[in-house]
Amino acid sequence: MADLIPVLNKDEIEKMVADVAQKISDDYKDSELVLIGVLKGAFVFMADLMRKITIPVKIDFVGISSYGSNTVSSGKINLTRDIEINIKNKDVLIIEDIVDTGLTLKYLIDYLKSFDPKSVKICALLDKHERRETEIEVAYPCHRLEEGFIVGYGIDYAENYRNLPAIYQLNLN
Repeated sequence: MADLIPVLNKDEIEKMVADVAQKISDDYKDSELVLIGVLKGAFVFMADLMRKITIPVKIDFVGISSYGSNTVSSGKINLTRDIEINIKNKDVLIIEDIVDTGLTLKYLIDYLKSFDPKSVKICALLDKHERRETEIEVAYPCHRLEEGFIVGYGIDYAENYRNLPAIYQLNLN
């Protein structure tokens, strides 16, 4: 049986998302901004975030995987869905649920840069440093975590718990 320990409630998440959306809106007010959500985990966060951003944005998604059904990254990165929108000379903001080792995002940033965007930055719901393996800058973090395996608000463990409206630490017994 798994234990769920509350980390962030629905109201706390809503406030963090609104705050970061305002910063993004201010920083990109004179830009052609493209949000690229990392499937599947970031879709809930991205949906809430883009509705709170006050400037025009375009959106796309990329599928990338390194966890499978494990609680630890396999280190092997698989691109499962490519972007469809043209990002050449546009500002790109990668929308991620959680930055952990940093390896997946390093790969994704390098990949997206091959399309010649104006800029590529990261917005993450959770910036976790416990297992960071590569230096990655999260320009727009909503919340910093030191440790723990997190689920809820789109984040899963083996495709479970995505539907929870808050964020929890998952303890597997």
